[in-house]
Amino acid sequence: MTPSERIDQLIAEIADWRGKTLAGIRKTILEADPEIIEEWKWMGSPVWSRDGIIAVGNAHKEKVKLTFAHGASLPDPDRIFNAGFGGKVWRAIDFSEGDKINEPALKNLIRAAVEYNQSKPKKKSPASARAKVPK
Repeated sequence: MTPSERIDQLIAEIADWRGKTLAGIRKTILEADPEIIEEWKWMGSPVWSRDGIIAVGNAHKEKVKLTFAHGASLPDPDRIFNAGFGGKVWRAIDFSEGDKINEPALKNLIRAAVEYNQSKPKKKSPASARAKVPK
């Protein structure tokens, strides 16, 4: 199965409000940037990436959590981050039953995360980091 198919399956298996919320979050993320790719990591977590991880989504018993890999470095003018403030890097949005997804604000945050990832210096692969030997 592809990562996208696994995410489809996960959403289908969560038959309550959490599945619908995760599906709405996913839709909003993919609408924010058509070049975002879906991945499946850490034994069952949907991950959205572009030039690095943007966010990880998880359905918990009482909430759906969307955690941004570099959330502490992102502008949040709409103040939608509501969790994960204790760490130095990650920030999250916890969605509880009945919460509405602020799609414009989430799209802005996704685009800021992509911009952040693209602004980081690219790591050189070991092959490209080797000194060229003159002929």
